[in-house]
Amino acid sequence: MTRPPAAPGAPPHHTVDGPDTAPPLLLGPSLGTTRAVWDPQLPALAERFRVVRWDLPGHGGTPATGTTTVPALAGRVLDLADSLGIDRFGYAGVSLGGAVGAWLAAHHPERITSLTLICSSARFGEPAGWHDRAALVREAGLGPVADTTAGRWFTPAFAGSPRAVALVDTLRRTVAPAGYAACCDALAGYDLRDALARITAPTLVVAGRADPATPPAHARELADGIPGASLVELAGAAHLASVERPAAVLAALLGHLAAHPSDGSSTAPPPGAPHLPDTDDRARRAAGTAVRRAVLGDAHVDRAQARTGALTEVFQDFLTRYAWGEIWTRPGLSRRTRSCITLTALVARGHHDELAMHLRAALRNGLTPQEIQEVLLQTAVYCGVPAANTAFALADRIVTEHLRGPDGPPPHPAEGTPQ
Repeated sequence: MTRPPAAPGAPPHHTVDGPDTAPPLLLGPSLGTTRAVWDPQLPALAERFRVVRWDLPGHGGTPATGTTTVPALAGRVLDLADSLGIDRFGYAGVSLGGAVGAWLAAHHPERITSLTLICSSARFGEPAGWHDRAALVREAGLGPVADTTAGRWFTPAFAGSPRAVALVDTLRRTVAPAGYAACCDALAGYDLRDALARITAPTLVVAGRADPATPPAHARELADGIPGASLVELAGAAHLASVERPAAVLAALLGHLAAHPSDGSSTAPPPGAPHLPDTDDRARRAAGTAVRRAVLGDAHVDRAQARTGALTEVFQDFLTRYAWGEIWTRPGLSRRTRSCITLTALVARGHHDELAMHLRAALRNGLTPQEIQEVLLQTAVYCGVPAANTAFALADRIVTEHLRGPDGPPPHPAEGTPQ
């Protein structure tokens, strides 16, 4: 497909980290932030990838432009990739940066090997609101917007943290009003809803459950519209989930990238074909650890590791490499689907401790309480009413804790074997 004309000054300002021979990974920022929004994930990503971070117009080191559109921004990203000799690449973006990646995946599928959309959307609300914000910034500068930004970017518990304060300060000091306004106009004109089905790249959608700018409903629209997309919803995170929940976002991203490397070598196998791992034990262990943390949560994995002794160490390694590094990372099923299957199996076998653990994991993987209810009703038919009765009792307690939020009681300390 013909590339859109890039804005003057293309390609954008950028930095490159990691080995030149590593698989390429391009990272896009959100409105009002610079490439530094990816700082929490950069050290781990740069160990495995050639990481290219770029700045929006008027943000960081990229000069401001008078007007821009998402297709024009995408054209600049392609110019950047071409200038670095990168043909095909993995892409991850936050909010507007995610929109750029989604547009690329829909219109230039030959360039994108995997896609991760973090707190993004197929349409960012009514255009009038963005045009109004652009007009306000052009007239009064960024002060009025910066004064309310923390409430959109972060949960109240995180908004006063040093990291949050520093990012809002960066918005005030280093973002040009003309560039910010131009990006607002780009968001006003963006609507990819009719093109989502054209995206063929393996896609992961990450949402913050407390995100007021792109609520979880936006993420579900992306995941439902993009064929085969997976969805992860993070509790305790607002719009900049990659900053507020950096470890969880990193785990989800690493797991996705491990299953879909930039050389395209881990595509879904044909039906009935045996699974032949294309990574060594070290890589499987790293991918398994990342996915395990994304699905079960850091606290659970930390507790399991703390309880590991000389006798159980080999079993923990087996679980990490095989269950999490081999099975949960396979691209053939979404994590939501794997959660449904796992819940059913645990109900059928009566493994109630593990069931409690995976009920929490299912919520973390994006299943709603209503969807869990449907899964358990199905088990009542095929696994038996007594088994479903116990499962419903567990689910009722765990969903209640989940809806109560982070201030509710912690998980039962003796719950589950250290999976």
